[in-house]
Amino acid sequence: MEEKTLFTVAVFAENHVGLMNQLSIILTRRCINMESISASRCSIPDVSKVTFTCYSDRLTMDKIVKQIEKRIDVLRAFLYTDDDIVYQEVALYKVPTARLLDEQHLEEIIRSHGARILEITRDNTIIEKTGHSDETEALFEELKRYDIRQFVRSGRVAITKSPIEHVDRFLVEQEQRRLRVNEI
Repeated sequence: MEEKTLFTVAVFAENHVGLMNQLSIILTRRCINMESISASRCSIPDVSKVTFTCYSDRLTMDKIVKQIEKRIDVLRAFLYTDDDIVYQEVALYKVPTARLLDEQHLEEIIRSHGARILEITRDNTIIEKTGHSDETEALFEELKRYDIRQFVRSGRVAITKSPIEHVDRFLVEQEQRRLRVNEI
């Protein structure tokens, strides 16, 4: 059996209701869990980009991407490994302000992890860390002893290292095909 790898899938789709449900059904049928997910508009007008990660083998993931592309709202879906992309996550941590003021090492921990303080109130301090999941998790582990009140991490956001934006190329090809059909 092939070893499971963390894959990142980028789905470019028209911004319509129901896409997340369709993606969930495709993965559930194969007993695959999403490790992280994020969605936002992208550089193409009226197109959203959904990025999710999951552990599986290459063959299964290739099949999943083909299934995703069969959805009517989906323009294209792409499969990547960590070597193909630049990616980040954002994590937020809430710690008691009193602990921040009383513990001298807490500020050193925040600085050493490249985190920043977003807000300080009388009761709580909100800390932000951007990085890979192992980096945000490492800061979480260090902050545990300072009575973390809340912790949340976003899904992965990713951009390809490729000099070509593959979805743009696909859209140009589609437009050229449409123009040829209209000429006939």
